[in-house]
Order: sequence, then C-alpha cells, then structure tokens
Amino acid sequence: MKKVLKNVSFVVLLLKMCIIFGQETSTQKRIIIDVGHGGKDAGAIGINNIQEKDVVLNIANTILKLNNELDRPLDIYLTRYNDTLIYLSDRTKLAKILDADLFVSLHCNHSDNSNARGIEVYASRKQTNYSKESIYIGYQIEKALCKEIGYESRGVKFANFLVLKDTIGYCASILLELGFLSNKDEGNYISDVTSVQFIASTILSSIQN
Repeated sequence: MKKVLKNVSFVVLLLKMCIIFGQETSTQKRIIIDVGHGGKDAGAIGINNIQEKDVVLNIANTILKLNNELDRPLDIYLTRYNDTLIYLSDRTKLAKILDADLFVSLHCNHSDNSNARGIEVYASRKQTNYSKESIYIGYQIEKALCKEIGYESRGVKFANFLVLKDTIGYCASILLELGFLSNKDEGNYISDVTSVQFIASTILSSIQN
C-alpha cells in the first residue's frame, strides 16, 4: 500500500508541475517524451542483463540535456525522470493537459532470435487529424537514425498501443523501438554512453523540424 501511495503522490506532483509549467507561453514546439516502463516494470531484458527501462531513461535524459543547451530549446517534458513506474493512463494525460504538439514513446525491442535487429516505428491504427503528421514524423526519425547511426529499417507500422490510441486524438504520436537488446551488437551499442548521446542527438534533431 505504501508503494502505491508513493506512486500516486509522484504522479499527482508531476501533473501539478506540468500544469504550472504548461501555463507558460512558448512559441516552441511542445514535446512529451514518454520514457517506457520503469520501477518494477523493467521492460525487455537483453544481453548482460541490460534493462529496457534504464536504456530509454538514459536516452530521454540525454535528449533533455541536449535540448537545454540549444539557443531556442523545445518545450520538452518527460513522463518520468527517474526509475519510477508511471501508469499508462497518467502518461497519456500529459499530452492533453499540456496541449502537446507531439508525443514520442521510447522503447527497445527483444526477440528470441538473437539475430533480429533494426529500428521500428509505430503509429496508431486509429485515424484522426494527426495521423498523417504522426506517420510523417515517424518516417523522418527512422530515416535519420538509419542514416546517421546505421540502424536497419524495419519500417513504420501501425498498432493499438494504449499510449498511441489515447494521444492521437489531440496530437501527433509515435512509438520508437530503438533496436534489439537481445542482439549482441545493438545491445552493446545502445548501452554505450557515446552511442546514447548520438541517438539522443539524432532524435532531437528530427523532432525540431
């Protein structure tokens, strides 16, 4: 029960902070970076016990750091800033509360086939006024990551993931699968500090346009 109350308190505090910050006037694009999993939900576990929740948090925090160093930073918020489990419904509410322009959910892939590799981008199957923009942004990010980093393309796909289905009604939204933790090369690459910097920089550059 204490853990549940602690999690609820964290979410309430986060939402209040976002409401306050969201009231500030900004001409820059407002982005929600959804940091997948967290807390007791480790997500995929890859080679050398790499945990998806840690990998995507490192990437998200690096995106935030690089953004803050820009002359005209984007208005970026994370759904979690540390190793905390945030309910999916609370993650998607931020997009509506903050009137976001874009919702980007960060994840890593896993397969029983250790040779599986590449990046996948997902958009919602649900069709709204933001569907075409979501697909366009998804292609842009995938293209940039494949070109700059050398990822293999697994294409832009469609799914009914809750974080996409519940955000596509009020903003463009995509989910990124940033390589396979079960693949030795990609698992090692995405765990490296320098690589994380490169991935974060490429994603940030892609969503600036």
